[in-house]
Amino acid sequence: MFRTLMKRMKGGRSRDQLALSLDAQPANEAELLVRLHDLGLPQRYGSVRLTKNRTVMVSFGANELRVHEGYLSAPRDVHAAIVTFVSGRNRAERRAAREAVLAHPVERTVATARVPRAHPEDAQLVVQLEEWHRRYNDRHFGGQLGRVNMRVSRRMRSRLGHYTAGLPRGHRAEIAISHAHIVKHGWEEALHTLLHEMVHQWQDEQGHAIDHGAVFRKKARDVGITASARRAVRSRRRRSTPDVQETSLGLRAARGS
Repeated sequence: MFRTLMKRMKGGRSRDQLALSLDAQPANEAELLVRLHDLGLPQRYGSVRLTKNRTVMVSFGANELRVHEGYLSAPRDVHAAIVTFVSGRNRAERRAAREAVLAHPVERTVATARVPRAHPEDAQLVVQLEEWHRRYNDRHFGGQLGRVNMRVSRRMRSRLGHYTAGLPRGHRAEIAISHAHIVKHGWEEALHTLLHEMVHQWQDEQGHAIDHGAVFRKKARDVGITASARRAVRSRRRRSTPDVQETSLGLRAARGS
């Protein structure tokens, strides 16, 4: 026994010590990776990067995994849900994992976020979008949707619009519509995009994952819109590795090309 204690003091590690380290709360990226691997994360993910993204909670592509820093202190079952979201065997597993991950409260910083300035000429467009939001809310959602901040974006070039959940709790959610989309495709198409984003708002307020999955597609059919974008604001160059796709889990959904 004395020799065992001396060995441990000299830096040796036993299985009991390893199990203890895995059960302890991770304190940094390396320790989080150890826990995720212990929970079944594929070994090809050799590192985890903690992020401060306001809307994307978990994302992965190729061999890289990124997790919002707010999940570092999450309980083990939430970490297990992250692993399932990354490597789940079927859609049902991954859908349940998405809901478990997003249900965990994560404090997100909004004070340092740069809020885009509204263009003075877009004020009337915003008023009209707000009015149509009210009409669509009454017509398709029984008037149950909450108010959102409405914005016309002149910086959005490859997306038609996006919905962003309120961050943190108590802050109003936002719907942004591309100015280029309005100019190029016309008002009717812009209203189609508005309704598309309102379905994401409905997902958010009903506690569903904000995505383009089965729940979204069914609701989109119910309100009479296509579930995916049919237009592009502008053509985009392909990346040098077009076969590498990234999957993300978060609080923003965009309608794009």
